[in-house]
Amino acid sequence: MAEAGRTVPFALEAEQSVLGAILIDPEKFNDIGSIMTGDDFYIGEHREIFAAMQELFVKNRDINLITLIDMLVSRGVYTEDEIKRYLRVIAEVVPTASNIKDYAQIVKDKSILRKLITASEAITENAYAAHGEVRYILDDAEQKIFDVAQGNETQNFVHIRDALGMTYDRLEAIRTDPAAVSGTPTGFSAIDNIIVGMGKGDLVLIGARPGMGKTTFAMNIATNIAIRQKKTVCVFSLEMSAEQLASRMLSSEAGVDSYALRSGKISEQDWQKIAYATSKLYECDILIDPSSAITVTGMKAKLRRVKNLGLVVVDYLQLMQSDRRSDSRVLEVGDISRGLKLLAKDLGVPCICCAQLSRGPESRTDKRPMLSDLRDSGAIEQDADIVMFLYRNEYYANAPEGKDAVGGVDSAGTSQAECLVAKNRHGSTANVKLGFDGRYSRFTSIEDREEP
Repeated sequence: MAEAGRTVPFALEAEQSVLGAILIDPEKFNDIGSIMTGDDFYIGEHREIFAAMQELFVKNRDINLITLIDMLVSRGVYTEDEIKRYLRVIAEVVPTASNIKDYAQIVKDKSILRKLITASEAITENAYAAHGEVRYILDDAEQKIFDVAQGNETQNFVHIRDALGMTYDRLEAIRTDPAAVSGTPTGFSAIDNIIVGMGKGDLVLIGARPGMGKTTFAMNIATNIAIRQKKTVCVFSLEMSAEQLASRMLSSEAGVDSYALRSGKISEQDWQKIAYATSKLYECDILIDPSSAITVTGMKAKLRRVKNLGLVVVDYLQLMQSDRRSDSRVLEVGDISRGLKLLAKDLGVPCICCAQLSRGPESRTDKRPMLSDLRDSGAIEQDADIVMFLYRNEYYANAPEGKDAVGGVDSAGTSQAECLVAKNRHGSTANVKLGFDGRYSRFTSIEDREEP
């Protein structure tokens, strides 16, 4: 609510101009879908007119004075005489539809200012009330401002008309650019074919026994995204130092034995590889937080300030601290996993979380992991959109031969591994064969796909 003597920010002519431009050229809907929505209008009647236009557009019907009058009168928004007069006013406000993006941006900017005022009033009220710990009040304040900046403010119900409009915009984008259908690719083609990339807001769990390659696999994906997608990747490494992670990434990208990097026994040829890989990685935006203990709240506070964020990696789940202390570690881990899912959703980027598995596989003949092997909490399985397990037969020196054997080490030093897509909220599950070379800290694609 605006203070006395102050006018709520809105632009009447800009709102009318958006509607008038659509009357002139309904195809301009495609130009403003990424800029604004019907909720950005301040005038209630404008929201109703925009919703009617949107419905006609989605149904592939003509948008003109006759169809709009019929729909709006039937909804009781205006009487027939009122809507006729007002639509004529709107039609006369703007002479051309060519500047609709500019009009839409003005409407959006005013909408953001109104939301910022509302958020500021709520922050002030919470500060005066002083209920709870200050750090939670501060986090809530940061979240409210962040939500306004990101356009993630708490909304009322979304009408199916608006949801269909967003779907239509996405389908139109796919039609013009088929590559737009995918989420963020992992860089492993066989896996991406199954999960169609990692979606915005997806919590992706990578589970394995210690030493199986969780960190290596996660960092391979992170490097792929940073280099190929030109996105910022944030890694929360609770177990390894920033230098150790950088060394692994350098070994993988350069194809130089990780032992050589640790021992310093590097040939002239390897130095050339290292120099080239270093120049590539140096240009990447990979941010590493080596804090040994961090909460979801602490992560959010740091991530809100990151620009062009494309991926968050957490290594690993069981080392994190819960914002709410509990005598039950199961409850704490459940609270953390739920927090990570909400974090991914709020930021609109995928979040990869590595997780330690229980010793369950050790007691089975077939030692491939299962969902029941997730340690400390069944909530992890529920919160994750995608669950991938890593399995290497080479890891189990005494594994039985036969159907359980995935393969040994080839002449190049690469062993066979499996990525078991055990849960996929967006599609099917499958077992994907990968190559693993521990010398270079990397997994590689093998184009075989074995259905479970």
